[in-house]
Amino acid sequence: MLAEKWNRFFADQNSSRYLIHRLLSENFRTYARKYALAFVFMGLVAASTALSAWIMRDVVNEIFVDRDFSKVWMISGAVMAIFLVKGFATYGQTVILAVVGNAIVADHQRKLYRHFLSQGADFFHDYPSSELITRISHNAQAARSVLNMLVTSFGRDLFSLIGLILVMIIQDPVMSMIAFFVAPPAIYAVSRLVKRVKKIAKAEFLSLTQITQNMQESALGYRIIRTFGLQTVMGEYMAEAISGVEQRANKIAKLGARTSPLMETLGGIAIALVILYSGYRTIVGGQSPGEFISFLTALLLAYEPAKRLSRLQVGLESGLVGVRLMFEILDRPSKLVEKHEAPALEIDKGSIIFNNVIFSYQQDDPIIKNLSLTVKGGERTALVGPSGGGKSTLLALVQRFYDVSDGSVCIDGQDIRDITLTSLNDHIALVTQDTVLFTGTVGENIAYGRIGASQEEVEQAAKDAFAHDFIMGLPDGYDTLVGENGASLSGGQKQRLAIARAILKDAKIVLLDEATSALDSESEAKVQAAFDRLSEGRTTLVIAHRLSTIRNADKICVIKAGSLMEEGSHDDLMANEAHYAKLVHLQFED
Repeated sequence: MLAEKWNRFFADQNSSRYLIHRLLSENFRTYARKYALAFVFMGLVAASTALSAWIMRDVVNEIFVDRDFSKVWMISGAVMAIFLVKGFATYGQTVILAVVGNAIVADHQRKLYRHFLSQGADFFHDYPSSELITRISHNAQAARSVLNMLVTSFGRDLFSLIGLILVMIIQDPVMSMIAFFVAPPAIYAVSRLVKRVKKIAKAEFLSLTQITQNMQESALGYRIIRTFGLQTVMGEYMAEAISGVEQRANKIAKLGARTSPLMETLGGIAIALVILYSGYRTIVGGQSPGEFISFLTALLLAYEPAKRLSRLQVGLESGLVGVRLMFEILDRPSKLVEKHEAPALEIDKGSIIFNNVIFSYQQDDPIIKNLSLTVKGGERTALVGPSGGGKSTLLALVQRFYDVSDGSVCIDGQDIRDITLTSLNDHIALVTQDTVLFTGTVGENIAYGRIGASQEEVEQAAKDAFAHDFIMGLPDGYDTLVGENGASLSGGQKQRLAIARAILKDAKIVLLDEATSALDSESEAKVQAAFDRLSEGRTTLVIAHRLSTIRNADKICVIKAGSLMEEGSHDDLMANEAHYAKLVHLQFED
């Protein structure tokens, strides 16, 4: 019964208590020993703080009232020991929490990145790269911030406050009741601030995402910005995003700071009443001043941890926005699900068959409409047709970046939904119009085609792609850094590196997506020769707008509005004088 009530209490996934419970349950056990050691150090800090207030009674009574010099050395030594223990314990808790916090950030960043890579293409359509970058950095830090806040608040501040309250109650219960009256108004005031902080913190995260997006666009499009004189416009966009973050951060700071004047005022009233009451007790009632000084010291020392605890909920709500967004990503299931114990793809000739395929990005708006098409193994099949007709979508379906809405895509008779994604990827090489190169050297980028390939194999792939000569002309040859996405290389050079990478992979199926459309005639001729080398003995599915590059394909398929309009060789389709012939005439007339 108790367990059911406990589960219901934490069931609301939108509540802060659910997020805190989940964050603790997923992380606390892993670092339980280190957290336990941190709590020991915090207990020592709390005990030292309480003892420093307690010993003030003996300092006043034994030294200043009784004037007992024999106790001076003992009390001085005790004070020194108390603060020595407190210093080492504070160092210990700080180091442990920093180490654990860094490990938690790293764990969540790894977890988020692995989750990103397990998603289909639809995931990256829904979440722009700028938002993903902000989430993997900001949200993981938020998890650390919340956990550290909880641990320090309950381990250090709460323990210290409890110890100091015990000192106060032991010294004078009546004065303690006078001091405690500040709690109810403070709790009420803080609860009023929490909802506003949660709303503002989420808006602040969105502004941080906008800043990242502006930086990405500016770095990638700096030539366009300079050419069209967009510095002022882009500067205004960035200034607006930065101002948004600044304003919201200021609002959160102001809301958090509102607890200070409240606590200062209430604390001042409480201390004044305590002084009034204890002064009467000491002067009129004959109470020794040591108890009063000890009580007042405990009250003053309790003020800071009490103030931090009063601000805890405000800080938590700000941090939990990032935690909530992190779990939102981690809880999103991938639409590409492997069947249980799915077998690996067994590749033979590498034939690809589209069986009555229907596919839509949005419901009731199909991009591919009941399309059937056979790509024979070992042959080169070209897809042509107007932009937006669904050609690139067909390549994405072969790689299972998306699942078909209806029908099937089969490789050598095996439905790609029934095999493992890893084995599917192992047998496909891809070269696109927008060549992607990663940070590193020329050699490393080619070697990504097959991890573990030798230097000789990398160089042979480069030779087969007609890239070796220009690579050897670079400052450091294969060790030349390519720059961000190949910024130091020409379009044709980047394309030949991508082809070398595909050759090194030695996959049975090769997909070429408009890979020469952005090249000049000389570069296109070199790249086309590399494509011919890449396609030898492999099933090649190529999309091309330059029809001159695919006239020697074994089969040409005209795709229009998601349907297969006609298929055949170049000569056969020209003789039909239908869709393909019209495309050829239009292109050569242009």
